Parts: sequence; C-alpha cells; structure tokens
Amino acid sequence: MTAKQKPTTIAQYIAAAPPAGKSHLKQIYAILKSVAPDAEEAIKWNTPFFVEPRFLFAFAAFKSHCTFAPTAATLAHFQKELKNYRTTKNYLQVGYTDDVPEDLIRRMAEHCVEVVAAREDDSFW
Repeated sequence: MTAKQKPTTIAQYIAAAPPAGKSHLKQIYAILKSVAPDAEEAIKWNTPFFVEPRFLFAFAAFKSHCTFAPTAATLAHFQKELKNYRTTKNYLQVGYTDDVPEDLIRRMAEHCVEVVAAREDDSFW
C-alpha cells in the first residue's frame, strides 16, 4: 500500500497507524473482534467500524492517542466508570502512554451488541 492509498481493511488501517499506537489498536481490535466475531468489518470515513447489522462501534488512531467509539448511549450508560478517562459525547480516548482499559472496553462493547440485538437504542452517536 502506498502512502496515498487509503486502507480498505482494518489490518491495513492498523499497519498504516502511527507506530506508537499499533499495540493499542491491536488490543482494541482483538477485544472488539472477540465481542462481535460475526460483525461486518468496514472502513468508513477512514475509520474502522464494526456493523451488525447496524453500527456497533468504531475505533481510530491519532498522533498521540486512539479512540473507542461506542454509541453515545453506551458512553452515557458507563458514565460513572469513565470519570477517570478522557471522553467526549462520542469517544473514549486512550493515550498511547496509558494502558488500554481492556475490561471496560469489553463491557462497553458487549453492551453495544446487546442493545443493537434488542433494538432498544436508535442513537448511533
């Protein structure tokens, strides 16, 4: 893949990510894949997405951090547990010098899968 080509798979996305973030991205990807093994993987807006059949979650790499993007409703549901993390309405941000909160991301991802399966939540972001 040349520098001008955009990734078309999550593996290509991780390979093209900043070197400092690759281990974090691999960890997050492994968690999400284990929670939703049958979900469709896609690159949308240059971001890795999991879809089953609706948006489940996404993650992305930046210069000094990565993000995990469940639904806004999921972030609100886990608000108390997220108080020690940098978040926005749509993202959990993890700095590359910080440990990936694996258990929290797993539980949030499982929540997304349950909500989408039950079709209780129509908010994607």
